[in-house]
Amino acid sequence: MIKLNIVAVGKLKEKFWADAIKEYVKRISKYAELTITECPEGNDEGNAERLQRQEEAGILKKLKGYVVLMAINGEMVSSEQLADLIERECTRGNSEFTFVIGGSRGVSAEVRKRANKLLSFGRVTYPHQLMRVILSEQLYRATTIINKTSYHK
Repeated sequence: MIKLNIVAVGKLKEKFWADAIKEYVKRISKYAELTITECPEGNDEGNAERLQRQEEAGILKKLKGYVVLMAINGEMVSSEQLADLIERECTRGNSEFTFVIGGSRGVSAEVRKRANKLLSFGRVTYPHQLMRVILSEQLYRATTIINKTSYHK
């Protein structure tokens, strides 16, 4: 079974975001195992580099398998291309994937170096909490594409 991990900086604060995530975790369970891990936010808003370094250790120790960093300057992909990436890597022996959503100031160079791939869902900026929901939905969509079910139209 495919293992999907989302490592995200910060906590979900609103119940409606958490409820949406729970729904996608439930839906994905038919095709893959989805785990979401929250890493503590840094506390130095005045200096982006120090903030990133504070968050770095929490992120790095959670990375497993094929690492995909969600980055505004990453490769823009369609839902089908995301499914192809997962399926292609599975055929190469990678059955575990970690998707990283960094903090509000991005991620450190070390986290960026550890990533196998940088992906973007567009050039707009999303709130980090909403990005978790979007990513969860896209992972669900990708697993339905891989399994040839009718969710993706």
